[in-house]
Formats: sequence, structure tokens, C-alpha cells
Amino acid sequence: MPVEFKHELIIPNEDLPFKLFLFEGKDGNYKRSKHWHRSVEIFLVVSGHLEFLMNNVRIPLHAPDFVIVNPNEVHSIDAPEPNMTIVLQIPISCLSGYIRENDYVVFSKQSDENNLKLVQLISRIYKTYQAKAFAYELKVQSLFLELLYLLVTEFMNTENDQKIIRQKRHLDKLSNITAYMKANYNQEITLEDVARRFGFSPTYLSRIFKRYADVSYKTYLLDLRTEYSLREMLNTDHSLSSIAVNHGFPDSRAFAKAFFKRYGCLPSEYRKNYHFS
Repeated sequence: MPVEFKHELIIPNEDLPFKLFLFEGKDGNYKRSKHWHRSVEIFLVVSGHLEFLMNNVRIPLHAPDFVIVNPNEVHSIDAPEPNMTIVLQIPISCLSGYIRENDYVVFSKQSDENNLKLVQLISRIYKTYQAKAFAYELKVQSLFLELLYLLVTEFMNTENDQKIIRQKRHLDKLSNITAYMKANYNQEITLEDVARRFGFSPTYLSRIFKRYADVSYKTYLLDLRTEYSLREMLNTDHSLSSIAVNHGFPDSRAFAKAFFKRYGCLPSEYRKNYHFS
């Protein structure tokens, strides 16, 4: 029987080592089906409320509250009403020096004092990033390092639930593969090449992609290329042809086809509407 969750693609902000944004369900009437990712994710509800489902446990969040989603932790989100929620997604690589190779760690809420410190740090990071005053990058980086220190010294515990560990190990296989693909998406990396690199058969790799990412290998690779192409498209005046080639597409036609499938319009239309909005 197929599983009911899929892998989420996370790309950090261009000027940050992490991803920071307002929750896409801010207008309400929004549901995000079960999914998982390699990053540590923190949702801080500033106004309104959300409801999480993690490991089949419902977690209601009312402002000013937060939840920490751990790497490879399957979760879903329900936002029935308008809300303002800051989302911070931290690549696990930011914590690699503080997690032993075979450990499965979890980050969870702690004392009211430390929880308040975390809320205040995330709020300051968001406000500083939004203001973009002179040398804001340095301030954001310093606050982010302070947040990482707080997480590893006060919020981190070693996972000892064997059932959860088994699930995370299974999802780790795909996480390692998607991390490799993210680092090499603009190269010629075929299903056969990646399968060989990780010691799998192409058939097995194709099957675990469909089972755990809920998309084919080809679709996931095209989504990566499209996401990075979009970033360059909105932040430069480079031609669509050069952007396509920069991010692994054979030509602008292939880029346009993948872009239309993901966003429902052509790259040229999206770029025009973005600059006139």
C-alpha cells in the first residue's frame, strides 16, 4: 500500500544559509498534506492559529506559540483561518558538527524561559531581515548563530523511540539522494548514474522515489532545476535561454515546459507580472 506523504523541496534564501518566509497559508482555508524534509523547521505563530499533525498527534498552535519539526518527521498542517506565521527552515548541515554520525536527535520545547528566548530570536531575525538596513546580513548571521547555539545546548535530545528511528533511517536513504541531487542538479545526472552512486538498482531507486517523495525521479530533478531557474530569473536580467542552460535544461523550450507544468504559465509571463506587481 503506498504511503500518504511526500518529500518537500527546500532551497535556502539566496542571501542566507537557511530559509525564512511567511507561511504560505497566511490567508486561511489552507491545508498542507503529510510531507517530510531533511531540515529542522520552526513555525512561529505571531497571530491567528494553526493545527499540526505530527506522528499522528494533533498539536494546536495559537499565537504566540511555536512548533519544531525535526528532520524526516512526517507532518501535515491545517490553517482554517488567516494567520501570520514565521517559518524558519534550517538545513541539517548547519548542525552537522554537533550531531554524532549515528545519532538521531530531536529538538523539542523546553522551559518557558528558553522557549521565550527562541521566540524572541526568531522574531528579531525576521524583523532584521525584512528591514534590510545597512549590513543586515551580518546581524542576521549573528542572530542565527545565537539561535543555533540555543538549539543545540537547550533544545536537543537523542531520539530513543525505536519505531521512529526505523522510519527516519528509511527516509534518510532518500534524504541523502535528494541532497546529492540538490548539489548537482545542473549537471547531467541520470537515474542510472545516481542509483549506481548510492549502490541501488535503477528500479529500486525509482520505486523509493515514487513511494516516499510521491513524484518520479525525473519530476523531482525538473522541480529542482525550475526552482533555481526561477530565482535567477527574478533577480537578474539574464536571458531565459542562458538561465535554462545554467540550471541543467538543454534549452529554453525544455525550461518553459517544466516551468508551465509547475506554475501554470510561461517563464516570460511570470517574469513580466513579477516586475509589474
